[in-house]
Amino acid sequence: MNMQNTSPEFGLIIVGDEILSGKRQDKHLPKVIELLSLRGLGLAYADYVGDDPHRLTQTLHRAFNQPGVVFCCGGIGATPDDHTRQSAAAALGRELVLHPEAEQLIRERTRDVALEQGLPYEPLREDNLHRLNMGRFPAGAEIIPNPYNKIPGFTCRGPAGTVHFVPGFPVMAWPMIEGVLSSFYADLARPGERTEKSVIVMGSMEATLTPLMEAIEAEFAGIKVFSLPSVDHPEYGRHIELGVKGPHLTVEAAFKQLVAGLHKFGAKLGPELVR
Repeated sequence: MNMQNTSPEFGLIIVGDEILSGKRQDKHLPKVIELLSLRGLGLAYADYVGDDPHRLTQTLHRAFNQPGVVFCCGGIGATPDDHTRQSAAAALGRELVLHPEAEQLIRERTRDVALEQGLPYEPLREDNLHRLNMGRFPAGAEIIPNPYNKIPGFTCRGPAGTVHFVPGFPVMAWPMIEGVLSSFYADLARPGERTEKSVIVMGSMEATLTPLMEAIEAEFAGIKVFSLPSVDHPEYGRHIELGVKGPHLTVEAAFKQLVAGLHKFGAKLGPELVR
């Protein structure tokens, strides 16, 4: 896949009523941030969507029709509350078809399970035939190997964006996402190239510092200035963590100018932080 050395925006969609109801806590967001960060990449946005086919279709339609790469976790099984495969097909205007390689892998998995249980493998048994639905993907999809149990995920490319679909189970999803990053986006990896540096600013107001923040972003290409206010920190009390993030070499220069600007304001500074 040729990205011409330009990093696309990465997004994340997490599917499931159980996340929105609080029955389960999402673990995908911090892990995907970690996997991207290890490669010098960042996450541009994350969407949480329940098991509502219409809303999920709308969310996926948007992902397919804007430039970027999205990982979608959850809802690709074959139970009545799994709608992700069907919603992906609807968002793309394509039919769901049984992917031949996915069929082979699912049959291998059901045969393996039968052998593990000491039972005969019955490919035409109703439950085994039903499992093949997990291999019905939008026409033109590519499979994503699942090293945990062979049941694959899939990739679909839309008019502008690409979405990689993996299960909701972290034990399956995370190695699959890592595999996608290594297979499709290895040329984008710049480990250690991006960083962020910040300083604790005691007692200042964000509005007072906004002109300085805007000036730093305007002068340094690729730099984002961030401001994280706190009113009740046990050590620093009311303060702002003010910093810059972006390419390593540019961060150093931008941060130096940021600190110089803070001194001009007469700001009281605490410790510096590097991530």
